[in-house]
This record gives sequence, C-alpha cells and structure tokens, in this order.
Amino acid sequence: MHVPEILLEADYNAMSLRAGDIVGEAIRHNPSIVLALPTGTTPIGLYADLVRRHRDEGLSLRAVTTFNLDEYAGIAVDDPEGYHGFMRSHLFDHVDIPEGAWHLPNPQATDAGAEVRRYEGLIDASGGIDLAILGVGANGHLAFNEPGDTLTGPTHVAALADDTWLRNFPSLAPRLKDEPELRARYSTAYTVGIGTILRARKILVLASGMAKASILASAVRGAITPRNPASFLQLHPDVTFILDEAAGSWVHYTA
Repeated sequence: MHVPEILLEADYNAMSLRAGDIVGEAIRHNPSIVLALPTGTTPIGLYADLVRRHRDEGLSLRAVTTFNLDEYAGIAVDDPEGYHGFMRSHLFDHVDIPEGAWHLPNPQATDAGAEVRRYEGLIDASGGIDLAILGVGANGHLAFNEPGDTLTGPTHVAALADDTWLRNFPSLAPRLKDEPELRARYSTAYTVGIGTILRARKILVLASGMAKASILASAVRGAITPRNPASFLQLHPDVTFILDEAAGSWVHYTA
C-alpha cells in the first residue's frame, strides 16, 4: 500500500485553482500529455481555470490527448445529460485541442463488447494515461465503478447505483414518479475500469464537501475493499488528493 499526498484547500474555488496549477504545469512540462478526464460538478472549476490559462496565459492543449472516464450508454451523442456536450461546453470548445484528440465512449455503439475493447485499445495505442484526474462519489465510486463491482478490470459497461443516479440527475429525480422510464434511460454507462485507472502514471483526485468526508477517510486510511472503490487508489504509488476543508476534515483519522 502507498500513502497518497493530501493537499487541503480552504474551499472549492481554492481546490480548483490548485488543481489548475498542477494540471497546467503538467501540460507545460509535457505538451503531448495523455489525460483522463472526469465530468460532474467537481471538475467544472478546474476546467474554467484551464480555459482561463489558455486565454490569458497562452496554455496550449494543441498536442494533448484526452480520454473521458465515462459516458452513458444508449443515449444520443447530443443528449443534454450526456458527457459529449458537457465536455464541449466546459472545456473543448474553449481551448485549442483538436477535435480528433479528445475521446469519449460512443454512447450509440450497437456492440457494447466491441466498444469497450475499442476504447481500451485507443488508450493503449496512445501510450497509456499520463495523468488521470478523478472525482470521487459519495459512495466511493470512481468514474462509474460502483461499490461491489469487479474493481481490477478494464473499460466495461456498468449499472448506475440508485444513489449515484439521484445525485447525477437532481433535476430529473422529481419526475420519476410520473416518468419511471427516465431511470432506465440513464441506467448504464461505459466506464474505464479501476485497472485502467491504476495503470495511469499519476493520479489526481479532486473532492469537496462534507458529504464526502467519511468515504475519503476510508479511502485513504481504511482497508482496500470493493465496498469503497476509491480505496483501491492505495495500490498506486503516485496519487495526490486535493480536498477542500470539508471533504478533508476526516482524512487524518483512521476510518
């Protein structure tokens, strides 16, 4: 097991700026870096900071290659809840990364098995991930590797846990009673596996908020267990957590 580096920041904004420092420096040091990128609310501040650095400081992503960690299966590429649009809106449309250099799983693939092999093959063909940027779910999930999954494998199709679904779709949750089909529409996703993540050369984890304090303490100090996918990060020799004060409030106590 390895002890990660833990950086505590005052709040979400400070966490995002510190992440921008680290990611921006990594890009400047290695302009052809291969990044794994998350979605959700956690990385929005980081992406805004990278856009600012591109605009104001000349940070170039022209030679960068990116692989998103996940995408919902069976939706349209332009689905408003999908991650293709999210990434364009928050990052790709505002920097100089070429369109062919950023990758997400194809949500409309007709052969899921072929798609996960294709995506994993693209990562391998790129030379592997240099820096994987992760968020952590309140239940410890990484990408869509939920508690109880097989946590050493490659890219695969995963079923979303109910609590993950509710957190990911707060605007849809009130409609479930009258439109139960909404749960099925976003019930599965393509996700890189824990094994894929652990092969990254460096891992950067971002988290904020008291709701994640307990699971983060367990991930950093507790046993490695499928009940907390984030605990598998203890197996990697180069992991940095950037946490705001609330999220990091328990990490120095044994879980």
